[in-house]
Amino acid sequence: MLDLKNLIIPSNATIREALDKINQNHLGLIFLENDDRQVIGVATDGDIRRGFLAGLTLDLQVKDCANFSFISAPEKTPRELLLKQLDKRIRAIPLLNERRELVAVVSRESLPIPQESRVYSRARSPVRISFGGGGSDLTHYFARDTDGAVINATISLFAHATLRVRSDQKIYVCSNDLAQNIEADCLKDFLSMGGEFGLIQSILKTIKPEFGFQLFLNSDFPMSSGLGGSASVAASVIGCFNELRVDKWDLHELAEIAYQAERHSMGIEGGWQDQYATVFGGFNFMEFRMEQNIVHPLRISPNTLHELEESLVLCDTGLKHESGGIHEDQREQMNSEAVLEAVKSNVELTYQIRNHLLRGRLLDFGRSLNEAWMHKRKFSKKISSDRLDCIYEEALKNGAIGGKLLGAGAGGFFLFYVSPFEKFALLEHLQGKGLKVHPFRFESGGLQTWSARESRKI
Repeated sequence: MLDLKNLIIPSNATIREALDKINQNHLGLIFLENDDRQVIGVATDGDIRRGFLAGLTLDLQVKDCANFSFISAPEKTPRELLLKQLDKRIRAIPLLNERRELVAVVSRESLPIPQESRVYSRARSPVRISFGGGGSDLTHYFARDTDGAVINATISLFAHATLRVRSDQKIYVCSNDLAQNIEADCLKDFLSMGGEFGLIQSILKTIKPEFGFQLFLNSDFPMSSGLGGSASVAASVIGCFNELRVDKWDLHELAEIAYQAERHSMGIEGGWQDQYATVFGGFNFMEFRMEQNIVHPLRISPNTLHELEESLVLCDTGLKHESGGIHEDQREQMNSEAVLEAVKSNVELTYQIRNHLLRGRLLDFGRSLNEAWMHKRKFSKKISSDRLDCIYEEALKNGAIGGKLLGAGAGGFFLFYVSPFEKFALLEHLQGKGLKVHPFRFESGGLQTWSARESRKI
């Protein structure tokens, strides 16, 4: 902004005084104000020259050659409008407050660009439904020089996170899912607290933020659903912090950090697919080896995707599961040759499922889900139960061609495949048993992050 002292002069000042200020401001003009400090006119060097030609002298008042029909603008005028007015060969525009006092002057050379405002970051990350290969994404399986492979897809249920940086070191976390808030004076204090914020503490222990913040969390899905929800929550939180970084983590790094936080820092047993699924998004065939994990996006035809979307039923069993305990048992059972063979068979079936989807053979896909569930039930006695077996068997009797329990097992969601002509009968049966069916759509994107100005609603 220009120095206002050299841009304004009393209207009864002399032309000599006006020229002196014009020489100082290098703008070629001066604004005139009355006794109430209201801007009432403008005098340019051209106006003064024309005054001299008309007989004015240096000691006469500058108002004798001033222009009182000048263009001004309110101080809150949008930059776009000011830019357009300056396009009209206007040299400078005075910005006036409600009392018509001068608060600023803009010109082509001195129209400030918007200054940085305080921003917050947001993220959302989808959950996944898995079709086959579960158990083979566990490190203790593919560490035996036996490749793991899974196939999954993300759906339109998200974990949401909002992060606002504080000017101090205090940490405040609000979780709608837990219906709880937690507050600490610094990161060290936050990490030492007990309670139900273990996942968030593990994330912060892993990424070690050097500033205080407020973090707000909510999800579209119930906890312990078997949809990979904890990985989605972790990804959304890490995504918020990543949005504030200059050197941003890439997709593989984001998935690895989420895995590190949940598996190593928090100490929860589990596989790798959830973190990759939520970060990458879409339909993916994933291969797991000790040297590297590979994510293969699948190009499935739109017709196949639409038909599959309409043929799948996502059913909440109403039973929560704790995946860590199931995976611990599965680790122990992996020493059994029968369990190893069941996992290997499931991996081989995953390649068939991939091919069925790519070729649009959905009836075969539905039957393969049933086969995958039969294999999975052999991994651990904790995966199924009499209640779950009953839900599944009755679903088959009421139209389902195949299906499987999502996640580690013991509860959460069943995914059923049903023909369009049997779908309503299946829905009627499930709802008649008090089971909740969740509508969904496939989600082609994975972790999404963005930032917004606090002073501006997007």
